[in-house]
Amino acid sequence: RLPVEPGIPGVVHILDPHCYRCPFGQEPESCRRECIAHVEQIIRFEGPENVAALLIEGVTGTSGIIVPPDDYWPRLREICDRYGILLIADEVMSGFGRTGEWFAVNRWGVVPDMITMAKGLTSGYLPLGAVIVSEPIAAYFEDHMFWGGLTYSSHPMSCAAAIATLQVYEEEKLLEHTRQMERVMADGLADLQDRHPCVGDVRGLGLFWVLELVKDRETREPLVPWNARPDELGPMPALTRFTRERGLYTFNKWNWIFLIPPLPITADQIAEGLAVIDEALKIADEFVR
Repeated sequence: RLPVEPGIPGVVHILDPHCYRCPFGQEPESCRRECIAHVEQIIRFEGPENVAALLIEGVTGTSGIIVPPDDYWPRLREICDRYGILLIADEVMSGFGRTGEWFAVNRWGVVPDMITMAKGLTSGYLPLGAVIVSEPIAAYFEDHMFWGGLTYSSHPMSCAAAIATLQVYEEEKLLEHTRQMERVMADGLADLQDRHPCVGDVRGLGLFWVLELVKDRETREPLVPWNARPDELGPMPALTRFTRERGLYTFNKWNWIFLIPPLPITADQIAEGLAVIDEALKIADEFVR
């Protein structure tokens, strides 16, 4: 956030439900869902009457594809209902089939009050963002002015691209295909973790995955530090160069390798890509203690 500080006044941040790097020092066998209690605690500290909404990504994206526990979203829904707070799902990254459902929250049977979206809405061919709102919110604006707008709202060309994209999702059954490829990706990445000591964690859903690289599996020390400077990136530039020279493009950030392929990818193509990563990880293995 530093490059765009100061942030929006009145926004309070909460800690991620990060099971691999639990901010509350828990392991799966000892977890009492402190991450959920933390959300309610923050609401109580701020005063529920002062909290308009809780805005959370369906699955956290560029912060490391943090998949929450299965009861996380349902219990957030309960908390918001109890205090009269709107629940907003940011599905810009995790929506439109990326996790094998139209929206990531669908995997947990949760209906937010609002859903924000972009990216997969047009598959990136044209810029378009949108917001889905619940019927009560929509009804409110039937007789209340909505004080907002954008110069290019409802641009016909972008909307046409969105309609065409949605048709492709349905006609090519991309959600069903993504759910099938999830198992292929999960098995392939688990195999890489078994064979490479630099792989500390594998996490994801659908075709939305990350490898987290470490120097030491026992201590979980990251292969490179958070917010690493160029001179602190260790083997990551060489690893990135290795994969790109072999025609494989991944988004690598600090000690993470993001694996977010196009939804129509085949099992053979996944295997081909993972074979390149398999070789590349040998570079990182040299830095393991």
